Amino acid sequence: MTTPPITHELDLLEHLVPLAQARIIEAGCGAAQLARDLLDRHPHAEVTGIEVDERQLAKNRANPAPRLHFEAAGAQAIPFADASFDGALMLKSLHHVPMTLMDRALDEIARVLRPAGWLYVSEPVYAGELNELIRLFNDEGEVRAAAQAALDRAIAGGAWTEVAERRFEMPVSFAGFEEFEQRMMRPTFADHGIDAAMVERVRARYQPHQRAGGARFTRPMHARLLRKAR
Repeated sequence: MTTPPITHELDLLEHLVPLAQARIIEAGCGAAQLARDLLDRHPHAEVTGIEVDERQLAKNRANPAPRLHFEAAGAQAIPFADASFDGALMLKSLHHVPMTLMDRALDEIARVLRPAGWLYVSEPVYAGELNELIRLFNDEGEVRAAAQAALDRAIAGGAWTEVAERRFEMPVSFAGFEEFEQRMMRPTFADHGIDAAMVERVRARYQPHQRAGGARFTRPMHARLLRKAR
């Protein structure tokens, strides 16, 4: 079944939750681009990003923005008091939490949310040509399934209520293989153990997608909005 394309996930988030004056935590924030765009659109909101990647955290702190704060922490051990935030974001990050810590991470997020606080979790679907390319060097099938199972357990346990679910596709593009290699094969937060033979294997699979304007893919996504039950 064809799913609708979404160029900017913030457009979807704005339809689901109130952001105008929200205090938000983003777990596994990466470069926090959506958070930065959110704060541009909503000048009375505030976002705190937590990140375990020290190199990315240093880049974030070197590029400050009003009402955007960063802390070194994982979702399984959030350094904030109970009921500190209105909402939480996990954008392609839950599957990066160690599988044995996913349940604890969701408990921690519930702890730092105010009563009836919301959690927006957006995860890539294990499908599509981009996924087939990436799994040559980083097969995430198991961890992505584990992330969805952790959400299901959290809901079944009564800590959360699922209030919305969306499936959509996001465009992803690369100017050339060099950009793909840097962004996808050699991220700062992971070492995929890539050797020269693997680079050439991936390059051969990538090259048919390259056009004069770059290589364009679509990534199927699955977003779930949960509300803290108590």
